Amino acid sequence: MIFFQSIRMALLSIIGNKIRSFLTMLGIIIGVSSVILIVSLGLSFNNQVTDQFGDLGTDLLSVNIFGYGAVTSMTPEEVNDLGHIPGVGGVSPTITGSVTAKNRNRNTDTNVEGVLPAYEYVKDFHVQRGRFLLNIDNQYRQKVALIGSETATKLFGMQDPVGRDIRLNGDTFTIVGLLKAKGDSLMGSNDNKILIPLATAERFLQTKGIQSFEVKARNPQNIPAIKEQLQQVLTTKIGDPSGFDIFDAQAMIQSAEKTTALLSASLAGIAGISLIVGGIGIMNIMIVSVNERTREIGIRKAIGAKKGNILLQFMIESIFLSTLGGSFGIGTGLGLVWIAGHFTPFQIQYAWSMVAISFAFSFIIGVVFGIIPANKAARLRPIHALRTD
Repeated sequence: MIFFQSIRMALLSIIGNKIRSFLTMLGIIIGVSSVILIVSLGLSFNNQVTDQFGDLGTDLLSVNIFGYGAVTSMTPEEVNDLGHIPGVGGVSPTITGSVTAKNRNRNTDTNVEGVLPAYEYVKDFHVQRGRFLLNIDNQYRQKVALIGSETATKLFGMQDPVGRDIRLNGDTFTIVGLLKAKGDSLMGSNDNKILIPLATAERFLQTKGIQSFEVKARNPQNIPAIKEQLQQVLTTKIGDPSGFDIFDAQAMIQSAEKTTALLSASLAGIAGISLIVGGIGIMNIMIVSVNERTREIGIRKAIGAKKGNILLQFMIESIFLSTLGGSFGIGTGLGLVWIAGHFTPFQIQYAWSMVAISFAFSFIIGVVFGIIPANKAARLRPIHALRTD
């Protein structure tokens, strides 16, 4: 009964001073909403980066050769020999160029890649209709092509492109397969491309040697060891480590996660300071409230209220102020995150764990910063309190 009476009196005190109560809670509201917004955006950005790099393949190493002195490329045979490195599941050399693709009165500028059949496994590209490139296509420099779904739509609309001819920079190629849609990645669209046999691309694009290739690991855990072996082999071949670059999506993901986590923690810490400031504000207002209600406290003690009753009343009032502010802050924070989701290019992730932590923290603030004023009220002597005007 005493506990519920204390709750009722605390609520009446808060409702009776609406503006002061709101201003008291404002620091908590700003702190909680800021923490939720910052951590949610940080989590969303981190997930976006992870997804983007993950699309490139966490079990994949991409090598680009810039050249050093007379050595500016490798032969397809030299690249394929890298498949003997322990832990390597496949190697796919690539020759890339830009072409104008034409089908009757439709044309588009697109990328063309000369590849081997291993490309299907290494890059995880598969056909939805038709077939993939074969070794015989490469051996006899066949003018056959695989077409990406985006390029196919531009050139053929809703028609099936498999078995039909297209012209690439004036040369006629027969489409033998339509690739499955892969979407976009950090490297651009995966669907706006055409694949042709590697040997055909050497002659068609007038390019000799391989300057880029991908190495796929059997297990992502093998990536560091494979990367080290690749660096040794390529340094020996090219003569200088600055003559090539090995892109490791797995390492980039780990680096991005550390950077994002550090930034989010720093910003959340700064926002968390406002929670402390809000707690100090609650304590100050509660001290003012004790001073204003000194005579009331004296009367209650004179008619039998114990020290614990007075302490409980003011503690409950402090906790109500902080948790109510925390609840408003959670609502405001989630609302800001929802709004941010409409103005950011990535999918928003709500930091639900931070919502629970923020509410718990606001409760703790109410307890910690309510102790001093509540204790001050409880220790007042009735005769001194009654003499106060």
